[in-house]
Amino acid sequence: MYNSKITGLGYYLPENVVTNDDLSKIMDTNDEWIQERTGIKKRRWIDPKSGDTTSTMGAKASEIAIKRSGLNKEDIDFIIFATLSPDMYFPGGGVRVQDMLGMPTIGALDVRNQCSGFIYSLSVADQFIKTGMYKNILVIGSENHSGGLEKSTRGRGVTVIFGDGAGAAVVSRSKEKNKGILSSHLHSEGKHARELMLDGPNTGRWVPEILEDNDPNDESYYPYMNGQFVFKNAVVRFSEVINEGLKANELEKDDIDLLIPHQANLRIAQFIQRKFQLSDEKVYNNIMNYGNTTAASIIIALTEAWEQGKIKDNDLVVLAAFGAGFTWGSVIIRW
Repeated sequence: MYNSKITGLGYYLPENVVTNDDLSKIMDTNDEWIQERTGIKKRRWIDPKSGDTTSTMGAKASEIAIKRSGLNKEDIDFIIFATLSPDMYFPGGGVRVQDMLGMPTIGALDVRNQCSGFIYSLSVADQFIKTGMYKNILVIGSENHSGGLEKSTRGRGVTVIFGDGAGAAVVSRSKEKNKGILSSHLHSEGKHARELMLDGPNTGRWVPEILEDNDPNDESYYPYMNGQFVFKNAVVRFSEVINEGLKANELEKDDIDLLIPHQANLRIAQFIQRKFQLSDEKVYNNIMNYGNTTAASIIIALTEAWEQGKIKDNDLVVLAAFGAGFTWGSVIIRW
């Protein structure tokens, strides 16, 4: 059996910076209110005139990751694209990237697991490589939230949190037994699906029915989140799945060199940091600069941490996420 390791990392962010003060001009909120609840100071939102989309951002991040891996695009065997905000209802973003990068007719798989999308995608890539099916897999997380947010006081509880961006990783075959992705751990609890969701349009309420209703107060077009309920579940599941990963590899919390949690809310990350008694140097957060970029958040943070020299050879890196579904997971990596 082969092992898999990350050989290239890259990310891309829209140029348009939206601060909390900017949001206070279009809704009843302020910098103090947002920072106190989320830790976010600013985020990137796509400028509609820029031409950026979920797929183009994913392609730009991928070009960087492939170059850093030392490979050519012809060396990539498969694409896994994680997003909740594809350019089109169908087809997905994976095939768009295959075309944009002028790649051979390799397979492309889209993963719709929202905040845990990159964790799930990395797990799938790891299994494909370990079974010998593929040698080099491009794993992408990309989101365009800003176009679908309710930018008003009614929607502020969700809108202030989310940002746009993309990240990519090249996952490659390796013969090193004790390095690379050691294990992944995935979970779901669908009974809470409606606590964090975007309801419409959907196959239960298709476009003709929505057009017929023509209700300007219809909130189903916008994301809904039961914030307190999500927070309470997140801190429990984060802890569980991190411990699960450590136990599976006979490791302890003191063995962690860097924890990169999904950037959902700085308060969640700080809670987990305290629970595992990790120093500031052992937890990487960037939500204050980018907001919650959902499937892109972990890969953007991982790339930034690596660029800043916070990840060194043989470090134990733990990735963990929780989000809509509910779904959650962790990946344990020996760098």
